[in-house]
Amino acid sequence: MMTGAKRKRSAVWRKIQAVRSEDIKVWCMRRLPILKWAPVYNWKENLLPDMVSGMMLAIQQVTQGLAFAVLSSVHPVFGLYGSFFPVIIYAIFGMGRHVVTGTFALTSLISANAVERLVPSASANFTTNNNSGILSLSEFEMQRIGVAAAVSFLGGIIQVTMFMLQLGSATFLLTEPVISAMTTGAATHVVTSQVKYLLGMKMPYISGPLGFFHIYAYIFENIGSVQLETLLLSLLSIVVLVLVKELNEKFQRNIKVVLPVDLLLIIATSVACYYADMEYVYGLEVVGHIPDGLPSPKAPPMNVLPEVVTEAFGVALVGYVASLALAQGSAKKFKYTVDDNQEFLAHGLSNVIPSFFFCIPSAAAMGRTALLYSTGAKTQVACLISCVLILVVIYAIGPMLYWLPMCVLASIIVVGLKGMLMQFRDLKKYWNMDKIDWSIWISTYVFTICFAANVGLLYGVVCTIVIVIFRFPRTKTLNLKNIKEEEYKYKTEDNCESLNQVKIVSVNNPLVFLNARKFHADLIKIIQKDSTNSQAYEDANKCEQNTLLCSFSNGSCHGESLQSCHSERHVLILDCSGLNLFDYTGVSVLLQIYMDCKNRHIDVLLAHCKDSLIKAMQYGGNLESENPVFFESISSAIDAIQIHRGKTKTGSSMSLAGDEDKPPPRFCPGRGPRRSYHAAVWEQQGPVEATVQLPGSQAKRKVSWSSKWEGLCPLLEQNIGVMLEQSGGMAVEQMEW
Repeated sequence: MMTGAKRKRSAVWRKIQAVRSEDIKVWCMRRLPILKWAPVYNWKENLLPDMVSGMMLAIQQVTQGLAFAVLSSVHPVFGLYGSFFPVIIYAIFGMGRHVVTGTFALTSLISANAVERLVPSASANFTTNNNSGILSLSEFEMQRIGVAAAVSFLGGIIQVTMFMLQLGSATFLLTEPVISAMTTGAATHVVTSQVKYLLGMKMPYISGPLGFFHIYAYIFENIGSVQLETLLLSLLSIVVLVLVKELNEKFQRNIKVVLPVDLLLIIATSVACYYADMEYVYGLEVVGHIPDGLPSPKAPPMNVLPEVVTEAFGVALVGYVASLALAQGSAKKFKYTVDDNQEFLAHGLSNVIPSFFFCIPSAAAMGRTALLYSTGAKTQVACLISCVLILVVIYAIGPMLYWLPMCVLASIIVVGLKGMLMQFRDLKKYWNMDKIDWSIWISTYVFTICFAANVGLLYGVVCTIVIVIFRFPRTKTLNLKNIKEEEYKYKTEDNCESLNQVKIVSVNNPLVFLNARKFHADLIKIIQKDSTNSQAYEDANKCEQNTLLCSFSNGSCHGESLQSCHSERHVLILDCSGLNLFDYTGVSVLLQIYMDCKNRHIDVLLAHCKDSLIKAMQYGGNLESENPVFFESISSAIDAIQIHRGKTKTGSSMSLAGDEDKPPPRFCPGRGPRRSYHAAVWEQQGPVEATVQLPGSQAKRKVSWSSKWEGLCPLLEQNIGVMLEQSGGMAVEQMEW
């Protein structure tokens, strides 16, 4: 008999033998996205914009690499390595076409905590003069980069483990307000850490709880030690950087290549510092010796891994969250998809492998992604081209950066964080859309600056979950209504043609960050399924229920047995009568659905919306449309569809002109009891005249048709039923407002 171990080995061997070459190919295509886009790369159309973007990206990578290495408390040359190796790894495994990994301010700040704790500056006096034999750097510098590389290695291992556990699906817990507040707070920390370089002050490294406030307390206590020359050079650098970057953004449509102000500033200040001997005359701190060439691979010191667990988790989570947000934004902008789990693998390997080449923790940065947007990059080839140019800098140009002032690097860091700091403007948006999200943003930001980015992120997630748990029981659920009986009353013989290709989905439960992504995915599936089938539904009494959001909402659609009509646009009506609770993420998903459907030439109408939802959607997105979007009921939405389609078929207007001097109102709220009116449809083109007879009166007056059907609003608001009479009328539509 076979033992249990032998049976297990036999079963494993059978599974291995069952694997076909086709399965291996599918797995490789899934886990190596480069195999998908590289073979179909359009050299003729994409190479030139990718080359231009790659050159501009290389300049930014070099400057940020030097700056963020200093932020990470290691020698600047390691920032150049961190701008080279992770980029290549992510180009192979990553899915974001406009995402560039490399040195990142937040992960650098987190790793600096471990570096300063384990290899404090006080030990520099004992090891600075001891040459390590590696890159001609001192033992002190090599010990520091060893700790930073260990943080990168362990952080990458954590990310790869999360990939193996398929935890990418849990990212829905990271709402936009939490990410925005965390990154803004971390950016505030980074700016604070650079103040000592901007002022030319010598001060000890301060971290820990409330360290943010202790730094400024130390600065004010020692304000007399500020170097005036350093302060003036810092202010001049910041003014030049901000001014030129603003001009680049303003005229980016008129110029093909933006001015590389970062590079020009580095060259100008380095030359000025060299010829004026500012290091010795004014005491300016400079970068110093930068070795040339790439280092030989060496494993990070494994003995320090237990001591950097906290920082490693911070790097893994904060770096992934910031990078994933950029990847998803890029995918949304350029209409492709990103696998959350694959991004875990890509960023994990981008941290693990480069750690053997003395690299600090890496992640994607908002500034680099924005640069690729503005320069018209098409694919990851732009990133690979930048790596070639960075390699030239490492071997040839790096040693020339000896005289670069540290205050200039600090200025580049501060200005580079402008995008994150400008997220303070989101507070107005959150206040108008959901005050709960506004309070989460404020509290998460406070926790981040008082403690650390990873602590703020954890607080934000926990706070969001707790608030939703308390808000859910207070919401009212609504049973699925029989729309055909209660809201969808019409005669088949009169309206079957007008109601073709209309789908109604009822949202009967809260729409928040917990279920927003599932709602979007399921609704898009319904739209795609419906758009591929142009035939009408076969049974007027058939009700198709679509379970959305894991029992959070249901879809209900009704139709008649109609002939296919390719000329008419599809219409999606969302019944929001049961949508009693929503947050910023839910509103964002509704807006995204609206824009997605608009791109698919599908009209989206919302019925039974509460005033707060209408206000939030109007504030949060561009809902400009020729026809109204929000309706009081499903029947009024269907009436609007009938009017619009009748107008399209006849080529004539379906409205009465109101006051010729004043444009008709955009939306007419129903006031008082509802009244019926009749409108005739004409075949003839252009404006026509009609006769209006008021109820209870024999008097008639002539009016002319206008181009906007809202012209009926002034009459409807006065609850006047009108009868339009015109010879040649071919049809009469009766509707209720």
